[in-house]
Amino acid sequence: MHLTIPTMITLFRILTIPVMVALFYAPYAWSHYAAAGIFIFGALTDWADGWIARRYNMSSAFGAFLDPVADKLAVAVALVIIVQFHADGPGGIWMGLGAAVIIGREITISALREWMAELGERARVKVAWVGKVKTIAQMVAISCLLFREDLLGLPVFAIGQWTLAVAAILTLWSGAAYLHAAWPTLSQKK
Repeated sequence: MHLTIPTMITLFRILTIPVMVALFYAPYAWSHYAAAGIFIFGALTDWADGWIARRYNMSSAFGAFLDPVADKLAVAVALVIIVQFHADGPGGIWMGLGAAVIIGREITISALREWMAELGERARVKVAWVGKVKTIAQMVAISCLLFREDLLGLPVFAIGQWTLAVAAILTLWSGAAYLHAAWPTLSQKK
């Protein structure tokens, strides 16, 4: 197997996940800034590897498989550590609920896409605009929640909490849209 540059970037993004976790829990005053920076770097490289793959015709089957896996791993791991760290804090239960909605939807839609692909119906569950907006909201929310501190007078953590709520709503919306698109296939009798 030949690894393309976009696939190497994606693999690197996966390798940064344990680094993000270690930094998040490190006992240094700057460690949560670094964890947020790693997550933001990963989000930017996600955009970059896709752009490089399309622009320079470097797409590969392995890369197409690995890219969404890397995204989902980064989001799920970040949400778990954020919820665990803030479980007893203000809004902890709401962050937990938002994280459960986001992670649950990712598992459900991944399974739906796989099943639809087996039936030759994958085109019915292609990414829609609401899914892209949801992803942006998730990335902003998680970045703010990892950062935790006010910045230039902005309540970054509170912004993260509200953006996570928006992301959870968009997550439900996009999940419902996928299920609606797949419903004709799902409701067929065998």
